[in-house]
Amino acid sequence: MGDAATTVLGWLALVEHELLLFAGFFFLLGAIDELSMDFAWFWLRLTGRADTPTLSRRDIHYRHLSGRAAVLVPAWQEAKVLADTLAHALAVWPQNDLRIYVGVYRNDPSTLDAAVRGAQGDPRVRIVVHDRAGPSTKADCLNRLYAALELDERREERAARMVVLHDAEDMVDAASLSLLDRAIGPSQFVQLPVLPLPRKGARWIGSHYCEEFAEAHAKSMVVRNALGVSLPAAGVGCAFERAMLARIARGSVRNTPFDEDSLTEDYELGIKVASLGGKSSFLRVRGDNGHLIATRAYFPSDLGVAVRQKARWMHGIALQGWDRLGWTGGPAEWWMRLRDRRGPLSALVLLSGYVLMAVAALLAGLRLAGLSSPWEPSGLLVALLAINIASFAWRAFMRFAFTNAEYGWREGLRAVIRIPVANVISIMSGYRALFAYGRTLRGEAALWEKTAHDAHPARTAALEYAR
Repeated sequence: MGDAATTVLGWLALVEHELLLFAGFFFLLGAIDELSMDFAWFWLRLTGRADTPTLSRRDIHYRHLSGRAAVLVPAWQEAKVLADTLAHALAVWPQNDLRIYVGVYRNDPSTLDAAVRGAQGDPRVRIVVHDRAGPSTKADCLNRLYAALELDERREERAARMVVLHDAEDMVDAASLSLLDRAIGPSQFVQLPVLPLPRKGARWIGSHYCEEFAEAHAKSMVVRNALGVSLPAAGVGCAFERAMLARIARGSVRNTPFDEDSLTEDYELGIKVASLGGKSSFLRVRGDNGHLIATRAYFPSDLGVAVRQKARWMHGIALQGWDRLGWTGGPAEWWMRLRDRRGPLSALVLLSGYVLMAVAALLAGLRLAGLSSPWEPSGLLVALLAINIASFAWRAFMRFAFTNAEYGWREGLRAVIRIPVANVISIMSGYRALFAYGRTLRGEAALWEKTAHDAHPARTAALEYAR
């Protein structure tokens, strides 16, 4: 073997060794974190504290509200989905005390037209045209809707009891409004599960959200709720007590509840409720038809759109969250915030893992060609690798189990097959989030890089779950 080949082989072996140490160590930390969450969830299951109650959909659906419910729906370039979303919500929520505030921009006439068509003249809908050209930020649009709500409250001399957040593409559950109304009062913030709808024409990208939300909203949020730590708001399917929202607004610089400097103002809002001493609740309830009472929607099926969406989440929660929210609270709170903020590091570790696989495959090929390896892994490294492989198998099983529980075994198997796809999206999102965060450190403003939504038959799919 020539000197050049020996040098190349030596460098490849060094890279393999260092990557194995780096990736193996951080994969092990991640495995310990996830196993701790799993054990906590299993303990809650054994003690009956993670049970999902079943309620009659008919009894919940037609239950009168205890007071005015204001639903805020910000919209920018949502002409393809907004009309269907509004028509669906008005059809499945018959309560007279409902008010839906839809925020559109003056330079977005197509979305305004869709809002008018979806409202169908129903007096429960308030269409609010922002006096600012869009897009601004989602928080800015929400604050404009909040101002419209305050104006209505002064005119009618009647305050809303709760404020509900939804996006323009959400297919709401018929029972969700009454369920939120029942929970607000004892709790100042309530979050219902979010379940992405599987996309038959987008099994790889558009459907990979299914397993992520199925596990997060059946395990992680359940554990957080049981621990009594702060709960992040998903921005959809969540309700805030009106008095608590006003309290948050009074404590802000602009006297508004939604922070326009944050990319994930909904996530921060849930954390703020806990910091002010409010009680938060995650409600996981099934209807008597067996389906979860949750918000359903189709998620992006385009790779670029999915990466931009997840990069915004990662930027706002992991990077801005570290700066803006810090590390208040006790050990359980620190654990949850660490989990929320591990996204960029997880992306780096995943990238190193895939590079390691490529290098190992190359070295294996060279060995088959007759070139000897300049190093052999120690017993400790072999043990580390074996533990990580076992951990991966366990994670794949858990992903299958939670996805199967909500979507059936076929989608559960697809969830396991989609793991590399989800990992690649995570890596790309981490890269994009880090560079976006770097630009904000240089003084550039964070923009509302919203997710584009295509027209879809989500209303028909959502109604199937509500029957």
